[in-house]
Amino acid sequence: MRWTLKPKPNPETVEVLQKELQVEHSIAMLLVQRGIETYEAAKTFFRPSLKDLHDPFLMKDMDLAVQRIEQALANDENILVYGDYDVDGTTSVALMSSYLKTKSNQIATYIPDRYDEGYGVSFKGIDFAHDNDFSLIIALDCGVKAIDKVNYASEKGIDFIICDHHRPGAELPKAVAVLDPKREDCEYPFKELCGCGVGFKLIQALASKDHKTVEDLGEYLDLVATAIGADIVPVTGENRALAYFGLQVINTNPRPGIKAILAQVKKPELTITDVVFIVAPRINAAGRMKHGNYAVTLLTETDDFLAETYAKEINEFNLDRREADQQITKEALAQIEANNEQDRLTSVVYHESWHKGVIGIVASRLTETYYRPTLVFTKSGDSLAASARSVKGFDVYNALQACSEYIEQFGGHKYAAGLTLKAENYEAFKQAFEDEVSKTIDRNLLIPEIKVDAQINLSDVTPKFFRIIRQFAPFGPGNMTPIFMTKNLKDTGYGKCVGEDENHLRLTVTQGQERFVGIGFNLGDKLPLIQNKQQFDAVYSIDENHWQGQVSLQLKLRDIKP
Repeated sequence: MRWTLKPKPNPETVEVLQKELQVEHSIAMLLVQRGIETYEAAKTFFRPSLKDLHDPFLMKDMDLAVQRIEQALANDENILVYGDYDVDGTTSVALMSSYLKTKSNQIATYIPDRYDEGYGVSFKGIDFAHDNDFSLIIALDCGVKAIDKVNYASEKGIDFIICDHHRPGAELPKAVAVLDPKREDCEYPFKELCGCGVGFKLIQALASKDHKTVEDLGEYLDLVATAIGADIVPVTGENRALAYFGLQVINTNPRPGIKAILAQVKKPELTITDVVFIVAPRINAAGRMKHGNYAVTLLTETDDFLAETYAKEINEFNLDRREADQQITKEALAQIEANNEQDRLTSVVYHESWHKGVIGIVASRLTETYYRPTLVFTKSGDSLAASARSVKGFDVYNALQACSEYIEQFGGHKYAAGLTLKAENYEAFKQAFEDEVSKTIDRNLLIPEIKVDAQINLSDVTPKFFRIIRQFAPFGPGNMTPIFMTKNLKDTGYGKCVGEDENHLRLTVTQGQERFVGIGFNLGDKLPLIQNKQQFDAVYSIDENHWQGQVSLQLKLRDIKP
């Protein structure tokens, strides 16, 4: 592990903020590091308000989208709400369809089949709309590059409204409206909405025509918060307010579908991290193992009993998914060893029987063992399909572009991509990808990095300090859980390995008079560094330990060095 101490912000700015807020120096420093430099900015950060959300009509084409939907509702047109099969797509479809159903009975939903149609808008979906007399398709979390598909729909007399958040190409589809804050000509102030967030802005605009405010749309925010967590968009600006209030809905009055998922895990209060690791995988499992429709059905169900039945079904898919990804990960790691590829700069593995729905997860798992750009291939029709994952700081999309002579098609972004190629090109591609990464990667990037916010002493870790840090939540990209470094620590002598495989480390950390329990998940191999009261340095976050009715602060260790 590389420990990188974040640069210290401007001391004068920190001092001014510290005086204005009357907080400790370390708190003011953490805020300035996050771009919060004034009393006003801090007020917005600590007390998010739905009134801080931007006017949806600032988004390019919003007026056109609202106009066309109002026209469709007035004329009793059939409207098809279309979205992708992942969490952002299925929550978007649930959000838009459940809102429009309060206005019309002519609303239906469509999720493409992951295996038959693939990602995004499909010709098959448009044929379905045409055969069933839909005259308007609202596409969510996809569509900004679907130029030929939108033209095809147009020939069949079907209009499109696109709500997307991916980067558009040079040309936009000829839709009635293309809502995408990343459009070059869109002056919407916040660019980092997820697909469900863009959908929410559209229902906010529609509701404003009925003289309703954003406060009247609270029931939809559990879906928006789930999508923000799952899609790993920055939890800053508008996303922070949406996630903050969405989590309140999840924790107090979620829709029956989310309530039924939560009943299975019995957790008293969910954070955005819990949403990412508990709610999102279950919703995702439907599209991975069976069909995304199951997720939409669960998320739009209003009857508690039926929602429970659907949630049980989806939980089964998730257990199947987990079993598949564990088995394939084992086989993939064995393949790397059998081929003596442990010392390469890339991991590229293939087996024709691997489940296409989990190869992305397997690619992420492999980077936990071999921290390097990774591709997992399986057979898909006449071709091979792969999911790519990268390491922090390395653009895997560019690396794939450099190998494009061997690739049929690919898409994605800096850290994750998907591609297909002909089976006979697999070996040549595998070598070309290794060569390209060898040429372009900074070798430091192959060592996982922990970014440390600040160096502090254990005496700084007080209940008041933790109380304020807790108010930094919801955490996520752009506002990660603060990580601290403390030097010259010792264990009281009772440190030990715990857990089923004894791979976790539990110790009592001391510095001077201060002492805290520390728990380090998967740090069991560091036990020799703390034995015999040797001094060590640690990086950690702070959390609470609840034990037999007692609550105490503990250190969640991320790494230890002598």
